[in-house]
Amino acid sequence: MQDIILSGILNQNINLFYMINGMDNSVFDFIMPLITNFGSIIAWVVICGLLFVFGGVKGKKVAVLGLLALFVSNAIVYLLKFIIAEPRPFLTLPNVDLLVYENGSYSFPSGHTASSFAAAVVIGLKYKFNFRGKSYGLIYPLLAFAGVIGFSRIYIGVHYPLDVAFGALIGILSALIVLKMEDNALADKLPGVNS
Repeated sequence: MQDIILSGILNQNINLFYMINGMDNSVFDFIMPLITNFGSIIAWVVICGLLFVFGGVKGKKVAVLGLLALFVSNAIVYLLKFIIAEPRPFLTLPNVDLLVYENGSYSFPSGHTASSFAAAVVIGLKYKFNFRGKSYGLIYPLLAFAGVIGFSRIYIGVHYPLDVAFGALIGILSALIVLKMEDNALADKLPGVNS
């Protein structure tokens, strides 16, 4: 029974991959290879670096938390890539529309997606913006942006949907763990905080 369920999930994973990868949209063909670059750990380290340099005291703190979340998420991603060793879709499936060549490194889970969600959650929960007299968390637009980066990984042909889903989960959990550790550290220094 478990084999049937697993087989069904994997078949749907491939079907969804082909549906997204085969959309054949000229605008997406141009935009998605550009957007996907924003998900690299290098891009997010640069963003955290800019926050550290130009963000004042709060920016320094958020940058450090963001870097910690990136470290945790990427450590988990690379451990899972090594253990699971799933080849990328363009190496195993026929008729993949490969828009950006990536080396043959393993597919599961998506590191770009994990990095994007880890940084998005940390930065998004720490910053708000005001619009028409109301304060809004930056979390929603940043999560949407991270989701677009995840989508781009499938669209350009380098990841399956499950790779992206698990990458997002790893990124979110890594950020929440780092933020929880920060809360616990503050509680230890300031009695009465979080009690």
